[in-house]
Amino acid sequence: MEPELAEVRDFFAAHEPFSQLPAAVLDALPARCTMRYHRRGTTVLDPDGAVEALYVVRSGAVDVYDRVGGLVERVDVGGSVGVTGLLEAPPYGFLVTAVEDTLMLAVPRAAFEELLDHGPVASYFLLQQAHRLRAAVETVSVADHGGAVLRTKVSDMVSGRIITVDPRRTVQEAAALMREENISSLLVLDDEGHLAGILTDSDLRARVVATALPVTSTVAEVMTPEPLTLPSDALAFEALLEMLGRDIHHLPVIDPDGRPLGLVTNTDLVRLERSSPLYLVQDVGRQRTTAGLANVAARIPSIVDLLVTQDASAGDISRVISALADAIHRRLIALAEAQFGPAPAPYCWVVLGSQARYESGLGGDQDTAIILEDSVTPEQADWFADFAGFVTDGLVECGFPRCPGDVMATNPRWRQTESAWRGIFAEWLDRPTPDALIGAAIFFDMRPLTGDPELCERLRRYVLSRTPEARPFLAHLTKQAVAHQPPIGLFRGLVVEKSGPEKSTLDIKHRGVGPVCEIARVLALSIGSPAVDTRSRLQAASAAGAMGSSAAEDLLDAFEFISYVRLRHQAQRVREGAPPDNNVAPDTLGHFEKRTLKDAFGVVRSAQGVLGGRQPLGYMS
Repeated sequence: MEPELAEVRDFFAAHEPFSQLPAAVLDALPARCTMRYHRRGTTVLDPDGAVEALYVVRSGAVDVYDRVGGLVERVDVGGSVGVTGLLEAPPYGFLVTAVEDTLMLAVPRAAFEELLDHGPVASYFLLQQAHRLRAAVETVSVADHGGAVLRTKVSDMVSGRIITVDPRRTVQEAAALMREENISSLLVLDDEGHLAGILTDSDLRARVVATALPVTSTVAEVMTPEPLTLPSDALAFEALLEMLGRDIHHLPVIDPDGRPLGLVTNTDLVRLERSSPLYLVQDVGRQRTTAGLANVAARIPSIVDLLVTQDASAGDISRVISALADAIHRRLIALAEAQFGPAPAPYCWVVLGSQARYESGLGGDQDTAIILEDSVTPEQADWFADFAGFVTDGLVECGFPRCPGDVMATNPRWRQTESAWRGIFAEWLDRPTPDALIGAAIFFDMRPLTGDPELCERLRRYVLSRTPEARPFLAHLTKQAVAHQPPIGLFRGLVVEKSGPEKSTLDIKHRGVGPVCEIARVLALSIGSPAVDTRSRLQAASAAGAMGSSAAEDLLDAFEFISYVRLRHQAQRVREGAPPDNNVAPDTLGHFEKRTLKDAFGVVRSAQGVLGGRQPLGYMS
């Protein structure tokens, strides 16, 4: 081998992934390459051009920018650029410029494609694609023109003046301090200065006035102990989500040592941005009629449009939609109890599916059920039938259509005692059938909303104690999860629907978002994890060793990007006066979105393949 070629061979042998090549392949590679020299500041690859070679940096460095000018990565000696252009149709989509005088080895397309026949090399470049996907997710999530409620840190919202009380002081003394300071809450500190609890106006009403507790009782007896807190670097948007999801109005902010810095209240957030979802939730709480509630609910699409415009993440937007839906459910339930009287027996109203997972989009239908205490009588059961009818009709008026599959609390099958629910789940676990589980999978995503949450939690604990060993059941769920293939073809082209009203569009919910949720559900149930939302389920699966950590991160990135495209499409539909749906036409997407969707769908398909090989499909007949 000539000395120059030997030097190139040694260079390849010293850098991944070429160092993993068989010796014969490595020996032949240098002769197929050419050398390219680029002066500092010159263009190496143009975003509108085609790529015909893999470019490996031999000396110097290059920067890779996306179409909006964002720096994607800096590639130095041993690194490569051009993979995307070799794997996908032009245009390339990235601008690559030389940071300094740079020498590059050009591996021609034919040679590159042959290198992909070697597993370690193919894996390396697929991982590079996954890293690019993660950068794309960050690009759509951190734009710098968002609203105040999205960008402000909670540490910037607290005044630094903290009004505290000793837990041994009397309720009367605490109330007097609150009146003197004109505040609605006090932080309760222990002897070391750490947060022991919080005392609010609502605590005084519910635990002192309503129960006729003596005013000489101590603060410790009536405070809310160990309250939810936020770290000082949390965003106002995170405070907003916690308040929406937990129906609370005060959040203590703590420093890294756990000492309180102050309080953030719902009033603070409303002042920060009047168009925030929290302001809408407050309007929900003020409504006294279903018609009034429907008028407020009609504003949800505009809130989503605002959040999309401000580039909130898809996960946060879906949590906001879910929290707003929760608030509307709770208000309708309160109106129902005002009309029919208090519930005659303990119950738990649960939400199912995407709302239970905090992953709602626009235009979703109802998925609800009721768990009743075993002691309920037939007469009491009639009350719950009327109650469910009122709430379901109200949800329709508020823009939540009836479930086409009748998975609603108005269906007697989904309004059962705790024992009956155990029997239903046992039937699914012990004798699963494909037809039964197509719709039943939704019930494994269940979250208590109002009533006695322990009824739901006991049922959940029972189900999760059995799912890890229910192998035929897991096999059926796995078959369902891998059957819904993402819309990407053999050569990484986007595959549109061939017929029906969705013709020439991508069904981004059922063939994009849905498969990720199904994968996460199977993994979580296989390890008995109580997590309900997709992100937590994948993280739990990774922690338990049921999925590799890098694979879980890649799948979460894919889920985020696909969900973001879906929500942005829905917001655009509403802006145009059309009903929101999940059918995205590829010609409405830019090159960046198309390319990144292909990456995301590829990650989903890979995860389906791994799941199909891991779960016991041999139990299927």
